[in-house]
Amino acid sequence: MRKEPTARASGAAGETDTPVKKAAVRKTAAKKVTGAKKATGAKKATAAQKTEAKKTETKGAAVKKAAPVKKAPVAKKPLVAPRKATASVKAAPVKTVVEPVGDESRTALVRRARRINRELAEVFPYAHPELDFENPFQLVVATVLSAQTTDLRVNQTTPALFAKYPTPEDLAAANPEEVEEILRPTGFFRAKTRSVIGLSKALAEDFGGEVPGRLEDLVKLPGVGRKTAFVVLGNAFGRPGITVDTHFQRLVRRWRWTGETDPDKIEAAVGALFPKSDWTDLSHHVIWHGRRICHARKPACGACPIAPLCPAYGEGETDPEKAKKLLKYEKGGLPGQRLKPPQAYLDAGGRPAPPLGAG
Repeated sequence: MRKEPTARASGAAGETDTPVKKAAVRKTAAKKVTGAKKATGAKKATAAQKTEAKKTETKGAAVKKAAPVKKAPVAKKPLVAPRKATASVKAAPVKTVVEPVGDESRTALVRRARRINRELAEVFPYAHPELDFENPFQLVVATVLSAQTTDLRVNQTTPALFAKYPTPEDLAAANPEEVEEILRPTGFFRAKTRSVIGLSKALAEDFGGEVPGRLEDLVKLPGVGRKTAFVVLGNAFGRPGITVDTHFQRLVRRWRWTGETDPDKIEAAVGALFPKSDWTDLSHHVIWHGRRICHARKPACGACPIAPLCPAYGEGETDPEKAKKLLKYEKGGLPGQRLKPPQAYLDAGGRPAPPLGAG
């Protein structure tokens, strides 16, 4: 009968456990809800951040697109003669329209260039090739030998050479050592010996012992380039050509006829300023002026007949008396470069050069 209290105790205990469990369940549920809310909030925040980032990128891109692009200023090309259409040495210079250097118009440049040539023609009416020769063969050989030396030295050397080897066939069969000994005074005598013997063989074998009168044939000969070919064509065959040697290059740039430095481009640029019929005499006038008055280091500006037309006036001595002392050859009262100059040169007061060993 005393079991009743036990039952009550058990019941009381059961009633006490139930509220505790319910509270625990509530807390767990609350935590889940809170966690879910936090996760949802985090996802929303992340999505919002991504959306904002995209908007920012879009705005940035729009700003970049809208911003004007500053173009770099285009550099002005120097006004120089255009390049030749062909680089082949066999081809003749193409017809070129030369652009003046500086602010001078092309018309003014052409007029000034042609006036300079006319003035030089009056100063050097006796201008001629300064190599002694009696036929095209002698001229082509002498011109090859003139590289890296003076025409005077060549003229003093070739009499012995042509006395011993008067024809291409003779020189083609020559002993190289004997030719070298004759050519020694001209410098680079071994290379020059190979060239003159080689071109003599080519003339004998390919051209019947005759010097060809065409540019494309001449430049095939050993040691013969455009410059040598035009010397031969202009002075042995009467065919116009421009001889671009070191004096010619220096003066046409001083006079601002062209800004080019390559000989072939200078030839094309200067040729465009003059009629073709003037080319050979023009070459003589310019080269003679460069050798006698307009020197490389000390141009005699004070004694220059074309000083009013020269943009480079003042680079050299401007005092007339001092400038006169810088003049060379017949302009300075000195012998010329040819041992056998033309009569017109002698009539103008020119003197022949002395033979080798005579001083």
